[in-house]
Amino acid sequence: MPPVTRTELADHIETAFIAGPATRTDLLAAAVTNNARTQAIEALHRLPDKTYSGIRDLWADLPEVPISR
Repeated sequence: MPPVTRTELADHIETAFIAGPATRTDLLAAAVTNNARTQAIEALHRLPDKTYSGIRDLWADLPEVPISR
């Protein structure tokens, strides 16, 4: 199975930011609601428990996740 990418994660969690900043819990809920693959959920679980202003803020905490395949 191909590794999860930043593009894939963004597709599954973008709805978490509609109302503004999002927590790890918000991101996980959005990913589950949007039927993210197990690998995407696992990547989000690696995030620290903090609030993110936007999707780009996640990449500092997930540097191992490639942009695309």
